[in-house]
Amino acid sequence: MTANLRQTAITVAHTVIDGASTAAALIGGAAGASIGYQIAPASWSDAARIGFAGAAAVVGAVAIDGLAELVLAPLRRLMRTRSPLPSTRRSAPAPAATLDEALAQVVVATEEDAAHRAASASFRIDDGDNFLRSEDRWRGYEDGEASFYLAPGVVLQHRTEKSKYGHREPRFTLLTGDGEQPVAITGMEQIRHHLAARAAGLPAAPATAATEDGDDEDKVAITELDNHFKALGA
Repeated sequence: MTANLRQTAITVAHTVIDGASTAAALIGGAAGASIGYQIAPASWSDAARIGFAGAAAVVGAVAIDGLAELVLAPLRRLMRTRSPLPSTRRSAPAPAATLDEALAQVVVATEEDAAHRAASASFRIDDGDNFLRSEDRWRGYEDGEASFYLAPGVVLQHRTEKSKYGHREPRFTLLTGDGEQPVAITGMEQIRHHLAARAAGLPAAPATAATEDGDDEDKVAITELDNHFKALGA
């Protein structure tokens, strides 16, 4: 699918999703108004029954729209992550005259491809989708890996590995230049803990995720770091 055709398809999908949301709200409002008018006591005046029906219409519209969002919100996010990255594309180089020149062109293309793939896959750890998404800040390499400079001595690395099902899955790892072990990253919170620890002069161990099956020492380290920041804020 060409870039233009893909962009058109995404635009149409966004329009359909927005239309479905509007339709759901209208249907909910109409249903609420009808039910509200019917259940309003007959002893009420017409103005009171109409007012009650109007309130019921608002409640119905909000309720149905909320239910519809349970389905539409994931679709919106999917469309957002599938949207082409805003980048300035340059023209392809002229055909190579020699094998060495062709190799040089492919090397450049491979590095650019690695940076693009890293930025595209970043939504897996950056739900905000507005920091790691910047393709210009990723540096690609010939082996298909890419790195994102975070701070002096701290780099986020992206590579792909085969899953147990044989598919290529993106992997993000935090690397430092001071001999610490690489840390697998699955969320922005881990990166925040690591950088905050370094800024505060504390051990960088809190970069490990605090999960239910994580080490107790890691959980304690993260808790101590958070307490330290709270104390500084106080």
